[in-house]
Amino acid sequence: MKRDEDRVFEFERFRLDASKRLFFDADEPVPLMPKAFDILCYIVERAGSVVEKNDLMDAIWPDTAVEENNLTQNISALRKVLGEKHRENRFIATVPGRGYKFVADVQTVRRDESEYSEAGPRAAESLSVASAERPDPTEKKKGFDRWVITSVTALVFVGLVTAGVMLWRERSSLVGPHKIASIAVLPFKPLVTSNRDESLEMGMADSMITKLSSGDLRVRPLAAVRRYNAVEQDPMVAGRELGVDAVLDGSIQLANDRVRISAKLFRMSDGKQLWAGQYNEASADIFGLQDSISERVASALQIALDEKARKNYTASVEAYQLFSRGKLHASRLILPEVEKGVSYFEQAIAVDPTYAMAYVELANVYRAMVLTNDARPNDVMPKGRAAAKRAVELDGELAEAQNALAFIAFWYDFDPHSAERHHLRALELDPNSSQSHFGYAHLLSNMGRHEEAITEIRRAREIDPVSLVTNALEGQILFYAGRDDEALNVLKATAEMDRNFWLVPLFMSRIFIKKRMWDEAIASAERARDLSRGNSEAVATIGYAQAKAARTAEARKILAELEERAKTRYVPTYGIAAIYDAFGEREKALDMLEKSFAERDALMVFLKVDLKWDGLREEARFVELVKSMNLN
Repeated sequence: MKRDEDRVFEFERFRLDASKRLFFDADEPVPLMPKAFDILCYIVERAGSVVEKNDLMDAIWPDTAVEENNLTQNISALRKVLGEKHRENRFIATVPGRGYKFVADVQTVRRDESEYSEAGPRAAESLSVASAERPDPTEKKKGFDRWVITSVTALVFVGLVTAGVMLWRERSSLVGPHKIASIAVLPFKPLVTSNRDESLEMGMADSMITKLSSGDLRVRPLAAVRRYNAVEQDPMVAGRELGVDAVLDGSIQLANDRVRISAKLFRMSDGKQLWAGQYNEASADIFGLQDSISERVASALQIALDEKARKNYTASVEAYQLFSRGKLHASRLILPEVEKGVSYFEQAIAVDPTYAMAYVELANVYRAMVLTNDARPNDVMPKGRAAAKRAVELDGELAEAQNALAFIAFWYDFDPHSAERHHLRALELDPNSSQSHFGYAHLLSNMGRHEEAITEIRRAREIDPVSLVTNALEGQILFYAGRDDEALNVLKATAEMDRNFWLVPLFMSRIFIKKRMWDEAIASAERARDLSRGNSEAVATIGYAQAKAARTAEARKILAELEERAKTRYVPTYGIAAIYDAFGEREKALDMLEKSFAERDALMVFLKVDLKWDGLREEARFVELVKSMNLN
């Protein structure tokens, strides 16, 4: 009885020869990594049956303990070779919680020994005829020897040419027209899922992003990759969605004062693994491990790292871990989580008072509390300013610190000229910072420098095309530039990326108000209110649209709601002023705007370009406010 390895499997246009370890697409040989080939053989032989993950891993790695991510990545590579689209499951279907099933129809062909032997029946027949014509066995042997020598020479020549072509392709794939220009570092995954530490996993990715952000290589920021943290995340799928040329995927675990790291670099164009490394070191050496990984990735990509890549912002592992926890909580944007982030950043600074990046993130969190959580500016923004200034004092060459100071200068100090200097300095230090281009675009737009703003926001989007807030801001900037339909198209496209992102319907409501599409404006603002859990700007926009639509009773109800809310918590008066202006109560509206200025309401930076105020622009009090805001 023949072994399974002596069979040939055929499915659709593919042919798999197990014993010769050959795989063909039609008549073209397809190279596969050894483990990927073994996995394909295993599941094809069991086509139609569910193959349990544990059984498959035991069969492919019988004497080695590996993480499940190895299996996932090989399955992903096979799907790419087979031409499967995302979730198509035309060949390999994932069975949740169990394993995989090969679902294509497979034909098994027993190898005919005469067909595959070098001297089968047809060869024997040919030799017999030759013998009858040339009975001299010596001549026959000489002719056969010459044939062998010629054949071997030809094969060697073909092999050398093939190797040369492969080498040329390999080199030209990294240089020339196919040079890797962008990369995504995915959140590191746990080696043991029951003991995961998301702050460590996200912090490792964040550190690698910072180190690889050198020269012309565009690295997706942490905000863009954060959602790809599932244990079974396919790195190739993430790479395609992020629109990058390469993906760094890894696993990390901290236990018993040791850190274990596994990392792999994949090229998106063909799924090839360009580099892989495994580390098991003392946890105190985590900074050295980050340096080592970034240097090897840079070598694989044939890029040079700058001084920023070799810089560690703290020598304290404890401070670094506290900082990573702070970023994880602060990123969730919900006030209780943001407050946890503040606490962790303060603890990190207590451990290392020279930790400039911790001061930067502390400043960013205070700003976010005002813009997304309706915190009272005078309560938190001075703390943000102090943190940003301290970061610049500690490291004047840190682009992130200059950027943080620019945001505070504009959104709280109402000093756009100082803010512009800091933004330009940040861009000088790091031209590939999407956040710096984003912040500078916002400033330019609110100053009425619309074409410059459009250029900057599109550069930010080019660096980070999947950022929701960047895409939404482009829509807002186009709107203030008077390009309403273009703005609406951009916002609709952003909504397709994530229908639960509340800024999109808020920005869209402004366009509908300008077009006097009252029902659409109100519905859009209500959606923003609901998605944001009651953001006061969204609520005020509902009232403003209702008042402009002459739905006075509904608008008065919204106004009363905001004024009642203001009795127990801070409510920005900028939106309340707009509702009064829509009622035609101009003096009351100006009173509210002056109060908003005194409270350092961040929304006051829109005073110059916000269309709501077109009816007040000739009023002396309004002119004085614009002058006080330094917007001229």
